Amino acid sequence: MKGEPSITVNNFTAVQLMELDACVRCGECVEWCPTYDAAGKPAGLAPRDKILRWSKYMNKSYGLRARLFGPKAIPEEEIEEFKNDVYGCTTCAMCATVCEMAINTVELWESMRSNLVKRGNGPYGKQGMFVKLIGEYKNPYMEDPKNRLNWIPDDVKIADKADIVYFGGCTAELKQTKLAFATARVLNKLGIEFAMLGEDEVCCCSALVRTGQYEIEDIARKAARQNVDGMVAKGAKTVVYACAGCFRASLVDWPRLLGEELPFKVMHITEFLEGLIKEGKLQWEKPFDNLTVTYHDPCHLGRHVGVFEPPRSVINAIPGLNLKEMDRIKAHQRCCGAGGGVKAGLPDLALKIAETRVQDALAKSPDILSSACPFCKRNLSDGRDSVGAKELVVEDIIVLTAEALGIRLDDCVEG
Repeated sequence: MKGEPSITVNNFTAVQLMELDACVRCGECVEWCPTYDAAGKPAGLAPRDKILRWSKYMNKSYGLRARLFGPKAIPEEEIEEFKNDVYGCTTCAMCATVCEMAINTVELWESMRSNLVKRGNGPYGKQGMFVKLIGEYKNPYMEDPKNRLNWIPDDVKIADKADIVYFGGCTAELKQTKLAFATARVLNKLGIEFAMLGEDEVCCCSALVRTGQYEIEDIARKAARQNVDGMVAKGAKTVVYACAGCFRASLVDWPRLLGEELPFKVMHITEFLEGLIKEGKLQWEKPFDNLTVTYHDPCHLGRHVGVFEPPRSVINAIPGLNLKEMDRIKAHQRCCGAGGGVKAGLPDLALKIAETRVQDALAKSPDILSSACPFCKRNLSDGRDSVGAKELVVEDIIVLTAEALGIRLDDCVEG
């Protein structure tokens, strides 16, 4: 009697199953993969190797021989080893960028992870806590939702309803509150009326999607539904984000989870500011003193959704800042190392990648290493400290914008 296949096709689309056979093993992805490089180039972490191995698993389970004589068993330890490798990836999309066959590797890795989660093999390490934390606390930091707006000082004005809604995100509202401070005060300074969801805001669930846990207890879909309905209730015509991860989740993941287009426009804060700068609506009050800044493209903002120029436009508009690009930028930039659950599951690997990216920056002798994502800022700061580059300032673009506008930020206390 024929046995059951060791793996299933759960979570894979027909296109993805074809993509497994589309890989021509050229090795271009191997040359560019940041985790493969930072981990010492073990074969298992190479993107090409992961596709090849999963393709072999599919053949053992569903190929011609399997159909004639029954599926060939795949040892559990082999699947566990594969799980470790497929989770050793930041889902940065570098491999997708250079793939000669245009394979959408990010979604392929996410489908593999989702499949393994259903099978009982995933996720990896502390990533398994995301479901409990987001399910119970509506954020990954075990914070009371009532704390989401505790950072707001008396001078910040937030409307009950407005055409513009600022989605703060868990990290900015609960941990890196300087980012939320700066964003809110910049909007106020520019006379932009905006609303926020406050304690009704729920985690964007990017971490659940990236680690393949988005279907567990339907948490991710319910969270997306609550956020979207809350924004509509606030009168949102445009929703702005200062977190690249939240922005990507809302733009790409929420419509997929909900099976519908969003009823409002979504913009990263740098896109929003770029438009205002072109309209001449920013009046700089405190120029920087001829400082050199280099910019790191967040994967979720750059390669994932194609926002490359707006952050640079904002930096170039700030008086006293001189942008000096790193060698690897835009579609070919090196990941900071924090994405895809790697910061939580494999922190040592995340740090190694961050160290390399900081070295990329130091080669240009900048005063400031800037980005547009709180996770990039955190991991790059860790990388800076690890390599002993204490003189390098790591800061978000919106904070630099606020400072140049003469906005006070010294009363912000980070969470």
